[in-house]
Amino acid sequence: MENRNILIDTNIIIDFLRKHNKQQSYLWKVKEADFNCIISTITVFELYAGAISSRHKNDLKKLLKWLDIHPLTAKIAELSAELYKDLKAKNQVIEFRDIFIGATAIEMNIPLLTLNKKHFIRIKGTRIYDIQNI
Repeated sequence: MENRNILIDTNIIIDFLRKHNKQQSYLWKVKEADFNCIISTITVFELYAGAISSRHKNDLKKLLKWLDIHPLTAKIAELSAELYKDLKAKNQVIEFRDIFIGATAIEMNIPLLTLNKKHFIRIKGTRIYDIQNI
């Protein structure tokens, strides 16, 4: 049986939350395609940090019940540090949170669905799911 797990980047969740017609969002489409959607605890942090009203927080709580949340483990933290050092040596450092999310996808051996390919292609070993395949 094919592995249908996929790590969802924060911007995919934000796209879903902002869209009036949720069925036009990438998150809706991958759920409809029967993917098991997983997010990192880093994504949970980013989403709550951006939730500016109680309505946003309530919407977020409802949505998070729909997704699997993968914790930031010591193994992911160690891999993130190695990825950071590699990026720094190449003068291609990206946001720490993106490094953690990329490391989570690598550690879980699953593709990442993101609207921000520009940053994630710098992380060696990250498999980015082609959004056009949805």
